Amino acid sequence: MDLSRHYREVDILPAVFDQAVLFEQGGPLEVEIGSGKGLFLAQASADHPDRNYLGIEVARKYAHYAAARLAKQQSVNGVVICGDALALFQRWFADASLTAVHVYFPDPWWKKRHKKRRVMNEQFLRDVERTLVIGGRLHFWTDVEEYFQTTLALIKDTVNLAGPLAVSEQPAEHDLDYRTHFERRTRKSELPVYRAEFEKR
Repeated sequence: MDLSRHYREVDILPAVFDQAVLFEQGGPLEVEIGSGKGLFLAQASADHPDRNYLGIEVARKYAHYAAARLAKQQSVNGVVICGDALALFQRWFADASLTAVHVYFPDPWWKKRHKKRRVMNEQFLRDVERTLVIGGRLHFWTDVEEYFQTTLALIKDTVNLAGPLAVSEQPAEHDLDYRTHFERRTRKSELPVYRAEFEKR
């Protein structure tokens, strides 16, 4: 399958951020951190053809999988980058260039000595605040209550984003009507999902 329209390696990105290098159309840009198998990217890009969706996935296997999913549906507004999202946020995305940042079910890094590896850290949150446009939103979901509460406190202490704003849980209309496969598995097991949104004002 030809993935040339939907897959990029981080090393071949231009030195300066340019949305036009990735997408044929302009428009608001939303970024997902840790796209996994690409369920969110595929559904969101199909539901909102006027917006562009960029997924960043560090695991090449899953980045290819997500890109293939976009290619199968002939998406013109979905692209996957294989690389380190935190590094891209630090050095690549321009100020006020993103309409939304989506972080769904990030690795909780359970062990105390590993928690410094969590995606939701001070530097990343500052980069999210910098790269969001006014009115732009950060979406954060997890199935780990400790991670959720710790992150809410970190956001409050680190950046000036309004929230947490409540996110309602809608009943699934079909078997893939979930943001991610993690959400699908968690809700089918009748376990809680902790959700919050934040807005740059």
